[in-house]
Amino acid sequence: MDSLGGIAMFVQVADSGSFSATGRLLGLSSSAVGKSVARMEARLGARLFQRSTRHLALTAEGEKFLQRCKRILAEVEAAERELSEASSGPSGRLRISLPRYSGLFEPAIGAFMQAYPAIELDLDFSDAMVNLVSDGFDAAVRTGELADSSLMRRKLCTFRRLLVASPAYLARHGGPADGAALLRHARLDYRFPATGRLEPWPLMDALAQPASGMVCNSVEMRVFLALQGQGIAYLPAFAVQRELAAGQLVSLLDAHTQARTAFWLLWPASSHLPPRLRVFIDFLVAQLQDQTFGARPSSESSPPAA
Repeated sequence: MDSLGGIAMFVQVADSGSFSATGRLLGLSSSAVGKSVARMEARLGARLFQRSTRHLALTAEGEKFLQRCKRILAEVEAAERELSEASSGPSGRLRISLPRYSGLFEPAIGAFMQAYPAIELDLDFSDAMVNLVSDGFDAAVRTGELADSSLMRRKLCTFRRLLVASPAYLARHGGPADGAALLRHARLDYRFPATGRLEPWPLMDALAQPASGMVCNSVEMRVFLALQGQGIAYLPAFAVQRELAAGQLVSLLDAHTQARTAFWLLWPASSHLPPRLRVFIDFLVAQLQDQTFGARPSSESSPPAA
């Protein structure tokens, strides 16, 4: 612990750039601070600071040592916080990034808040790419492949995307029998906020232009417009479960919409995971794991071909 105290004092000196400023902060004389640093240098066999009467600067060795020391102190602080939280139960604030469409996660989040009332949730709904560390998030839920190898992840659930339209729309326009016919229909498209590109549809060339319809970045709006008979939408199965069951929407070309996408829960790698984050991860996984939305193709209607 004496060594740990010396490390903390060294970091404070490096941050303040002064023995006297560090001494005032710690209630010590500048001489006592200087002697502590000198003892550390003697023990390490390396000079950590270049000293002059008016200036104190880290050496190259000191710069390297400083980065290690800051990581050590951060780990100690995290361990102390973890033990403190473990004794009183998980508490504190969690900032979580979730997809804009929240319908899939609402029941799990509500149940978590009831189970852990001492944990404060700060939820941000966005489909944009986020940097967990620089943007200040404890965790994020996203689809797709994991590009950042510094992140940990656990799979939550999988889902299919379905081509859907209302019976009224199909009665007016007929149902598409193949990709070429699909191009002739009004499409309710999704635009990715990160790239500005349209979401690709099955059976269609990526460069194909949509027929007159609508483009937006909202699941809810596309569900609404599909119900209003404004066109065909390509939507996550979990977003239209009730509408399909009620016969308000009909799925199309099911044989070509069998691909599955996974939702992943991501968080920064750390050897000391705060208890509040650990219970959130375990709780969300327990609520959603092994579920596949749209796993069984619904009975495809047989509208007249367009």
